[in-house]
Amino acid sequence: MAGVLLAGLAAGVVAIAATVAVERLGGRMGGLLGTLPTTIVPAAAGIAANTPSPEAFEVAMAAVPVGMWVDVLFLLCWRVGPVWLPKWSSTSRLLMMVGGSLAVWGAVAALAVTGLDRLVAAGVPPLGLGALGMLASLSLGVAATVRPPPAPRGTQAVGPGALLARGTLAALAIAGAVSLAAVAGPTVSGIASVFPAIFLTSMVSLWWSQGETVQGGAVGPMMLGASSVSAYALFAAVCLPRLGMVGGGLAAWGLAVTTVTVPAFLWLRSRSASR
Repeated sequence: MAGVLLAGLAAGVVAIAATVAVERLGGRMGGLLGTLPTTIVPAAAGIAANTPSPEAFEVAMAAVPVGMWVDVLFLLCWRVGPVWLPKWSSTSRLLMMVGGSLAVWGAVAALAVTGLDRLVAAGVPPLGLGALGMLASLSLGVAATVRPPPAPRGTQAVGPGALLARGTLAALAIAGAVSLAAVAGPTVSGIASVFPAIFLTSMVSLWWSQGETVQGGAVGPMMLGASSVSAYALFAAVCLPRLGMVGGGLAAWGLAVTTVTVPAFLWLRSRSASR
């Protein structure tokens, strides 16, 4: 229960911080900073405490990059989807985006769980599958930021009530996902732990308060930065069993930020300078 509450609290804080970052820093840098490994840290610790063996924990962490690849497809819907929506009211278009993107996530996530379970049962190394998932996400993120769309800062101030509502929604969603992780198998637990609650609340709140331009500009950097969560999971699969929850978590976080977030920041800065 403590792990569920901690994950939910962390998700709420991150949802608020990510939205403010995008509004104040613009879609590129704010979107990237909003994808630092955060909720995955308590989620990984909770999964480690509730899995019966190191092998099962490895499978769960290997499923995380595949789950993040599904999340990247979810974000891609928010990049390309608005173009295909009818010219209705902004609220109607937003509702269609929420329903469509979640439907895509659910369908692909179900296929991913089935495929991963079959491959692991066939003897394919779980961490190898996780590495492939991370490379797929990273490739899509790079492609989405080669020629990034405008990513302006927000122009409308968001009140504390709206921020609290966003944080609460994200906290409830992540707490629910971690609760599911505690009772499901390792593959389901890994993918459930990265349910795109923060991405969803960030996209919805930015669309609602700032319009389609700000959230659209944040999608590419979020797609790219999401690979840091995948990297954390892969490093955690090795570090947590050997170094413990605290030491392993700190080591995995530092390695993920160093190998993914910092290069992604330099990449986005170079693309911004070339415009």
